[in-house]
Amino acid sequence: MRATSCRATARQAIAAAGIAGALALALAACGGGNALRSAPPVTSRPPSASMPSQPSSATPMPSMSGMPAGNGLASRHNGYTLSSDTTTLPAGKAAIYRFTITGPDGRPVTDFALSQTKRLHLYAIRSDLTGFQHVHPTMAGGGTWTTHLATLQPGSWRLFTQFTPADGPGKGQDFVLSRTVTVPGRAVTSPLPAPSSTTMVDGYTLTLRGDLKASTTNPLTVTVRKSGTPVTDLQPYLGTYAHLTAFHQGDTAFRPPPPTDQGHRRPRRANPELHDRPAASGNWRLYLQVQTAGTLHTAAVTLHVN
Repeated sequence: MRATSCRATARQAIAAAGIAGALALALAACGGGNALRSAPPVTSRPPSASMPSQPSSATPMPSMSGMPAGNGLASRHNGYTLSSDTTTLPAGKAAIYRFTITGPDGRPVTDFALSQTKRLHLYAIRSDLTGFQHVHPTMAGGGTWTTHLATLQPGSWRLFTQFTPADGPGKGQDFVLSRTVTVPGRAVTSPLPAPSSTTMVDGYTLTLRGDLKASTTNPLTVTVRKSGTPVTDLQPYLGTYAHLTAFHQGDTAFRPPPPTDQGHRRPRRANPELHDRPAASGNWRLYLQVQTAGTLHTAAVTLHVN
């Protein structure tokens, strides 16, 4: 994948090829000329874990007004707090993580609005931006959430929660809160792959093209092919045909995927647009999730923002 210098007024989009054309995702970048780098293939998972699908026609999607403020690195914002007694998780095996979201009154929040078809999303990432997981915890009656995480490698991890209260002072506001946990053991970090225009996952080739500019929304097109042929069996995942999550190198600042547009306009199978504005320069690790034939696939690429 090649990164070219961008125009200040351009819009970012990501497109993935599908039946009738290319699937477009719009990611507004905060950086100058960018390129996406290929990442090592990420293993596929069942729909319950993470990874979306690709569309095949162009359609404007969500507005940026629904995006959470900040970079998600705080455990408390506007009176809402992510609380957990867990500070360490085991290495080399699946783990269980429990937490609560408390409101300004100090009580656990139990009423959440749907966001991308779920009441709460949890994202896990290691400090070197590897080991990405996107899961959907379950909540008990008292407001305690429980999630199952796949095998974690030693190191420092940050767990992000994304949610929207359905009641109370924060009703309708999107929040991203996070906490860190330590996985004991000898941590072997992986260098961030350099920008590249192409990456592969599960036999699919994703090619990205576009110009990116700091603090602007520029078009970025991603074409998805298998054996050289455009993919035609994309399926919706979490209300959209493609899901994108981004993390900033160095501080692991998080930009969640924009909410899907399920209101005035129905997303098309191809070229759905997402709008986001990474607020810092540097390298960002993007995780693109697509679903085909009931199987979710996650591809990773590196984006540089000047």
